Amino acid sequence: MRLLILGGTAEASALAAALAGRADIAAMLSLAGRTLHPAPSPIPLRIGGFGGAEGLRACLEAERIDVVVDATHPFAARMSRHAAQACEATGVPLLVFTRLPWERQSGDRWIDVKTMEAAAAALGPAPRRVFLTQGRSQLAAFAAAPQHRYLVRAIERPGEIDALPFHRLILSRGPFRLADEEALMHAENIEIVVSKNSGGEATYAKIEAARNLGVPVVMAQRPTKPPVAQATRLDEVLAWIEAHRAAP
Repeated sequence: MRLLILGGTAEASALAAALAGRADIAAMLSLAGRTLHPAPSPIPLRIGGFGGAEGLRACLEAERIDVVVDATHPFAARMSRHAAQACEATGVPLLVFTRLPWERQSGDRWIDVKTMEAAAAALGPAPRRVFLTQGRSQLAAFAAAPQHRYLVRAIERPGEIDALPFHRLILSRGPFRLADEEALMHAENIEIVVSKNSGGEATYAKIEAARNLGVPVVMAQRPTKPPVAQATRLDEVLAWIEAHRAAP
């Protein structure tokens, strides 16, 4: 079986590790290439875009891919849309391997928004100390609110960060501990946090820390994705793969 994993998440890495070394499955992990130094992969790796849905379709045909697992980030709506279109065109089965979104808990002070532009507007006109934790993309949206002082955390230096006149950058990769997140927000006098509702455990500590400190969170909600079969557990994905193995 020839399997393509569309990756860039912990879920994709876990699936790649589970399939590594299997003689009955030739799995390949594809990354968009946004991170300059991705974690090592235990299976063959390709880096870079496909060139839209048509490019992905051509790749599926050229590589004779039997099944595709879309384990991209919950906010990678365009890639998921291209995967759905390419798989429908080629008849290749597709499964989305994702994580459940975070749910509002007692004590959470969430301000729900749909876009980063709306998140910037939700910070208000008065200057505030803002913890930007939504990742390295879309920082330019906050250039529309230059009165705030931004603490930016990302894995690598974002190209858009210079659009923020007042900022401090922290380069770090999760998972993060609750005690460390609370200490950071306290030391930086953070008044509000900006986050995407990515789900998962690796970065949830910031949400807990904000709750414990009474800090509001501007929470960007997930974009709408194509209606494709989904799984949220590794064992479910492995069972789906087995169910789609060609009969001998």
